[in-house]
Amino acid sequence: MMDWVFDPQIWIALLTLTTLEVVLGIDNIIFISILSDKLPGTQQQRARSTGLFLAMFMRIGLLFSITLIMKLVEPWFTLFEQEISGRDVILIVGGLFLLAKSTFEIHGSLEGSGEHGRTVKKTPSFAGVITQIMLLDIVFSLDSVITAVGMTNQLGVMIAAVVIAVILMLVFVRSVSNFVQEHPTIKMLALSFLLLIGVSLIAEGFDQHISKGYIYFAMGFSVLVEMLNLRLRRKAAEPVHLRAPSMK
Repeated sequence: MMDWVFDPQIWIALLTLTTLEVVLGIDNIIFISILSDKLPGTQQQRARSTGLFLAMFMRIGLLFSITLIMKLVEPWFTLFEQEISGRDVILIVGGLFLLAKSTFEIHGSLEGSGEHGRTVKKTPSFAGVITQIMLLDIVFSLDSVITAVGMTNQLGVMIAAVVIAVILMLVFVRSVSNFVQEHPTIKMLALSFLLLIGVSLIAEGFDQHISKGYIYFAMGFSVLVEMLNLRLRRKAAEPVHLRAPSMK
């Protein structure tokens, strides 16, 4: 009964899946962070926690519906000689939603900062933000669950990996949100990532596979360059007497 405790393959699968769930959850954290920052300060952390818990329960629910997921992979109809399955429809719609939302956010950030862009912004409702988070949770959860099902047939391992990954994301989501909020250029970079992910989801929906490795490498490299830029700007902003020791 307890043989699984001493089975190294189980622990390797759990570690691998947990790592994958965290990596696949990066885009989810970015999206939740940007949306929750629009709410009043008292509701922001509640929106982040609710969004991640909804993602967790959605993934666990999908794991218990593996038969349904397998049916989603079967073709529903043909478009331009391309077979489109239920999964493809979800990915395409999710990608289009992500593109539209990211473009709208970028436009709002740019237009809202100038003299002629000073309009009274309506604060979104908590329910509205959670609804948007849920829409993207469905897409991100589907991608995550299909990956998990392809790696192991142990349902317990898959659920444990999802729960551990969400707990880790809950620990870091506040720090990520605060960092994005404090640095406008990081927010713009994050929105650009969401545009990239939206395009990749649409491509995936049309069976044009783009390796996640390329996407995450591009994201990681961009973040590294931006970190160097932030450090350079911080150094340039320091008073002259703090940059170099006095020559006495």
